[in-house]
Amino acid sequence: MRNLPRLLLCAPSSGGGKTTVTCALLQALVERGERPVAFKCGPDYIDPMFHSEVIGAKSRNLDLFFLGRDTARALLYENGSTGGVSIIEGVMGYYDGIAMTSESSAYDLARATETPAVLVLDGRGRALSAAAAVKGMAEFRPDANIRGVLLNRISPMLYPRLKAAIEEETGIPVYGFLPQRPDCALESRHLGLVTAAEVADLKEKLSVLAELVRKYIDLDGLLALARSAPDLNPPPMPLPPPVPGRPRIAVARDKAFCFYYADALHLLERLGAELVPFSPLEDCALPEGCAGLYLGGGYPELYARELAENGAMRSAVRAAVLGGMPAIAECGGFLYLHETLADREGRPWPMAGVFPAAAENTGKLGRFGYVTLRALEDGLLGPAGTELPAHEFHYWDSTAPGGAFHAQKPRSARGWDCAYHTPTLYAGFPHFHLCAAPAAAERFVAACGRYGKEKTRG
Repeated sequence: MRNLPRLLLCAPSSGGGKTTVTCALLQALVERGERPVAFKCGPDYIDPMFHSEVIGAKSRNLDLFFLGRDTARALLYENGSTGGVSIIEGVMGYYDGIAMTSESSAYDLARATETPAVLVLDGRGRALSAAAAVKGMAEFRPDANIRGVLLNRISPMLYPRLKAAIEEETGIPVYGFLPQRPDCALESRHLGLVTAAEVADLKEKLSVLAELVRKYIDLDGLLALARSAPDLNPPPMPLPPPVPGRPRIAVARDKAFCFYYADALHLLERLGAELVPFSPLEDCALPEGCAGLYLGGGYPELYARELAENGAMRSAVRAAVLGGMPAIAECGGFLYLHETLADREGRPWPMAGVFPAAAENTGKLGRFGYVTLRALEDGLLGPAGTELPAHEFHYWDSTAPGGAFHAQKPRSARGWDCAYHTPTLYAGFPHFHLCAAPAAAERFVAACGRYGKEKTRG
């Protein structure tokens, strides 16, 4: 059994600088040679992309609604074992989960993985109330496991007094602080779209933040706390045997299509697939010999004109999908299969034309959050009745969103029909994590294998 050093950074609410502190800490650990592995609590694609592409730390998602306790523990151990220390960034407030419960919250993940939590507290405008906030968060649940505090946005002059007050009132150690640096704040943005110049600017900000971490935060103390985590050695994920023949699956990877769970792609490889990236923006044809197609989410609406101008690729995708090549198209990928897609100015552009429908910006989130999908028809991912945990988040909507699945919000009476499901296609707004449904992933790879064999015989 191997110890897995790990910490979870949490906060009382969103907006207190948790992401900035997490990224600053990761950057400082990278520069120190500690080989951190980053994780994001919840379904968000953006932060793991930022951790990987800008900071250079391996990053994965841990989502209890998708994965459940055993698979989350297995993926934490599998990925964390490749590095030196695992840093999990929480989501929203520590206890904020589904429908005013703590289900699938950062607290829930800390419990499931037995990970020490460090509370990131915005210290602006606080004196002794900072100790009250820490005490309240730490004692709200008896198993909160809040083992440390990091203060954010306070002055070096105030820090010693706040630290002393918090430790005296709560008994929880304070490991340091970050001062207010508006010029280094990491804004919410389309992080998957940063240009080389923007990346350079972000790297410069992170370099400054890492220097502040080294100056004002007790890294050795945090690493000692991480090493105090109990042993974590879960059984590996139970998987179907690999599909023979290594069918090639073309995966759309560019600025327009960048939302994928890395563990889900790795699962397809473990199930026997060879993944081949391609760009619907830049390439003129699908990769040679491909027997399957995965169109993930992203920002096709921001590149509608460029996608439309690549008529050769649109035709190739249309022919492949209508010709029976097994395909998964989630959210942005689903939009690409429409007849037209409107850009941010409302101008419609021709897309692949698999579905005779239009996609337009509604200006609001209509259907979003966790859902459980139940297949109403037999299809690529399973027979009627198959259930898959999923997530929706989109401002663009379709004139024909489909009705092959019923999406039910957890702990809610609200639900809706959505998506398309045939023996060779899943297409719809909901995203899912294939590690939550290895049987569905195996069916997809197996379908690609059969398609490849039939094409070879043909």
